[in-house]
Amino acid sequence: MGVLMSKKQQVEKVQKCSIVVSAFKEGLKDRPTVASTGQTEDVVTENGEGSAEGSNQTNTDHAEQKEKDNKQGSLPAQQASALLREENKANQEAWGRLRDGKGVEPEDLKKSHQLTPPAFVRPKRDVNDDKPVDVPLGQRDQPVNDEMCDVCEVWTADDLFPCRMCTRVFHDGCLREMGYLSTEALQEMRETAHTTSGWSCYYCDNVNLLLTEEEMYSLMETFKQCKIIPESCLVSDELLQYRHFVTKQLFDRDLTDEEEEEVLAQFAALDPEKKGQIEWSDFLYHETLSVLQKFRTENSLVRILTAKERDRARAVFQSLDQDKDGIITAGEAKRAQTSWFYKINKESQSCNVRLTGLCSPCNVGISHVGPISESSPASSSSERSRDKAMENDNRPATWNNFLRESAIYILAARPNSSAMHIHLPL
Repeated sequence: MGVLMSKKQQVEKVQKCSIVVSAFKEGLKDRPTVASTGQTEDVVTENGEGSAEGSNQTNTDHAEQKEKDNKQGSLPAQQASALLREENKANQEAWGRLRDGKGVEPEDLKKSHQLTPPAFVRPKRDVNDDKPVDVPLGQRDQPVNDEMCDVCEVWTADDLFPCRMCTRVFHDGCLREMGYLSTEALQEMRETAHTTSGWSCYYCDNVNLLLTEEEMYSLMETFKQCKIIPESCLVSDELLQYRHFVTKQLFDRDLTDEEEEEVLAQFAALDPEKKGQIEWSDFLYHETLSVLQKFRTENSLVRILTAKERDRARAVFQSLDQDKDGIITAGEAKRAQTSWFYKINKESQSCNVRLTGLCSPCNVGISHVGPISESSPASSSSERSRDKAMENDNRPATWNNFLRESAIYILAARPNSSAMHIHLPL
């Protein structure tokens, strides 16, 4: 009986569970969440793919419009960025040419036909550079010019143009293709190379090549700190600012009013044509000579002189040494030093010059190479005061003393430029 009752209870229990499950299922169907979910599915089903395509089309149109707006807005920025990159590249190339001593490229240079220029090697200081060098007064070097063009190594006789400082000779076409000279400079070379005043080749004209790597690095660092851009012209305010910085750096003080006037006189000396600005090459040569004058000894500068320069110095000294005792006065020596900054007028190339290869200010047909402003060393009042001081200086000067003291002025006369790159001796 107990077992039968148990089975009956089990049957009733199963029936009750079935009823509960059925009720639970019916309740799920009636829940609002499920209804809304079903409605969403119905909406998607009814709209089908058309709604998705509409949404995608809207997003695409918006993206295209945004991209178009961005392109229009960023066009000036892109142009400015491109110009900046081009300017930075040009500046880097200028710094590289300055470091390597290659100078400014002519604007009319056709790079597609340009020959490969040689690699310039800056000099190194030797332990014996500062020791006295024996340059006999009575024994001339008498150097002979090379027979073949320094560029193409071809001999063509009269078509070769010699340098007045070294023994190199060149074809004008080779210099043009190498990118050394502009069309204007080439014409000047053709007119002067075979005259008494002569022409300096690229190696000799570029006195910056005399600096060692260490000296050039120091000078470039000063330029960078003063925001001096290579191969750009400078106005007087920029030169004053540069001088203020250098004086502050070296002596920890500002320029005095008199020193500022001297800077302006230097500017006038470097701007003989009154353009209101100085060329980069003239500024660089002036600073190069300042480095040589400050950090090199006179003996080391004598070692730099070429055989032609030594012969010209001999000719000057011997012309002043009338009694042939090997001694002249200090005043005569200073007059000789100033003569390195004079040249013959093109109109008077046929004049008979007393000193071969070197012109004295006393000769006929001589024009001053340098400034003409009243504040400059070349003004008439300055010339009169300088000449008067020279006449009163009767101290004896030997050949060796004369050559050592004149070395920096001889080097300063190397460039073809008409600018005055160094102060005349007073």
